[in-house]
Amino acid sequence: MTNELEKYSDSELFKMLSNNTKESENAFMEIYRRYSGRIYAYCKRFLGSKEDAMDVFQDTFIKFYQSSKEEREMTNLPAFLLRIARNLCLNTLRQKRQSTELEDYMSFIILDKEKENTELLELIKNALKQLPEDYREVFVLREYEGMSYNEIAEHLNISLALVKVRLFRAKEKLREILAPYISELSKL
Repeated sequence: MTNELEKYSDSELFKMLSNNTKESENAFMEIYRRYSGRIYAYCKRFLGSKEDAMDVFQDTFIKFYQSSKEEREMTNLPAFLLRIARNLCLNTLRQKRQSTELEDYMSFIILDKEKENTELLELIKNALKQLPEDYREVFVLREYEGMSYNEIAEHLNISLALVKVRLFRAKEKLREILAPYISELSKL
């Protein structure tokens, strides 16, 4: 049945979710098949933790399924899923900030040449964690999700100019954070 649903549009699948039948379950599975990878990747990049990302990812689809019972017109399913994931990611970050102190990410030691690429990737991940939420979010949507400036502006409900400013500042901040490490790596 799921293979038969591949031909349906997102909005048609969303409409199928409103009735509690086998068709509804299959429609949900098709939507999950289409977007689960993208939503998980977004959560993982945004939160930087596999465990937190998995929790938020699962909560995203639970909230999505619950919201499918409400009467609404679905015009952009991927954006709707990303908005749910974004809100849950932001809530997770707020809760973590309240319950834990920031870790010190500045103590990295490169043991050998084979680990340099891994270390650099870790540095970048940790540098992303140090960005303010609004900068990190725009950066992740642009660089990892491949969204255009206009799509980001629409998704976040902010102006195009603000998207450009946040992205510029995010890149500047990342350069500033990573500069000492890049300098150190180039000496090796």
